[in-house]
Amino acid sequence: MILVKTPAGHQALKDRSVPMTPRQRSAFILFDGKRTVDEVLANGMGIVREDIDHMFALGLLEPAEGSAPAEAVKLVTPAAPAAGASGRSKQQRYKDAYPIAIQLTGGLGLMGFRLNLQVEGATSYEDLLALAPKIRAAVGPEKAAALDKALND
Repeated sequence: MILVKTPAGHQALKDRSVPMTPRQRSAFILFDGKRTVDEVLANGMGIVREDIDHMFALGLLEPAEGSAPAEAVKLVTPAAPAAGASGRSKQQRYKDAYPIAIQLTGGLGLMGFRLNLQVEGATSYEDLLALAPKIRAAVGPEKAAALDKALND
């Protein structure tokens, strides 16, 4: 399936009115009506189908002329496999966990400076999940409970 930016998508790209991670923004730029969804996913930018589904659901992307509308319905799935028992997507888990991780590592002062930089550089759920054990070791299991809940609930 080939997707293109909608007028709202072009506006969001121009004025940055829709928050996107750097990876999502780079991938969003690639939707030019020439590349398929699979080509964008395989481009090595670290985005997942869930990111594309989210942009599609926000009305930033639409099927290119000539793409079957039925394919668009298949693209946005209400129960994505990445969603856990709570039904939250990986992207939502990232959005919930990121501020908690920043607060925890920021509270470590100079001792946690490097860890805080790693958290600030985390641009996906997988990145934060990989840093969670380091954060837990630095702040203790009691303080890390909120982060664990945001990442895994």
